[in-house]
Amino acid sequence: MKSSKSGLELSSFCQWDGDTLVLNILGRPRANKTRIGKVIGKQLEIHVAENPVRGKATAHLVKFLAGEFEVAESSIVVVFGVYNVNKQVRITAPKRLPSAIEKQQGTVSRVQDQPKSLFNALPSQPPV
Repeated sequence: MKSSKSGLELSSFCQWDGDTLVLNILGRPRANKTRIGKVIGKQLEIHVAENPVRGKATAHLVKFLAGEFEVAESSIVVVFGVYNVNKQVRITAPKRLPSAIEKQQGTVSRVQDQPKSLFNALPSQPPV
């Protein structure tokens, strides 16, 4: 589980930064089942079926998110909140978006309109 110090100020609970999805999360540990909840202000509530002891709930959350977004756990960086219910995570190149995020897709903003891959950025034919 990677972590960094500074976060991105979001106008919603999620925002695109190139091909990376940035999420503000309100973790709810000690839940009966790990699941995505509702949007509360500028955070997405996620219920986590793990106790908040020494980052175990956050590690469980990262594993859950990797499955939901169909990415490797190494593609998810906890920007802040490893030991707190208020978190920000960055998910690089998600292959799937859960329904809570798809519903917001029309209002999700992009920080930069970068190509999804290097191959999309290359010209189709070499210059003459």
